[in-house]
Amino acid sequence: YERANVDELTSSMEDYLEMVCRMEAEGYPVRVSLLAANLHVRPSSASKMLDNLKAAGYIDFRKYGTIMVTDKGYEEGRYLLHRHRVLQDFFCTLNHTEDELELVEKIEHFINHRTVENMEQALSFLRHKNDMTGKMG
Repeated sequence: YERANVDELTSSMEDYLEMVCRMEAEGYPVRVSLLAANLHVRPSSASKMLDNLKAAGYIDFRKYGTIMVTDKGYEEGRYLLHRHRVLQDFFCTLNHTEDELELVEKIEHFINHRTVENMEQALSFLRHKNDMTGKMG
């Protein structure tokens, strides 16, 4: 299976880029072994995926070195992290739960930008509704 457009991210590529950006934002030097451990995959699998991300211009790295996100990677990675946060907040608010990670991981790759924006706008309504319901009960 070969992607028609090398710049197009697959769901797996999104997961890797999102994790690289998350780890980097938390101040960790991102290495293949640490990335693989965080994603629960073998380092060889992580290396192959990183090669794909590098070929598409999202990251740069040398074997046994740290992984660096390119400007293109930062732009996409910021969106991926934002989408993840919006979905997590939306479903936790909607379902009155603390964590909806499993649900978010299942659907985040199928939600378009417009839907993320609409969910973000709906969050304030849901929070207000929950506040009113909580105060009345």
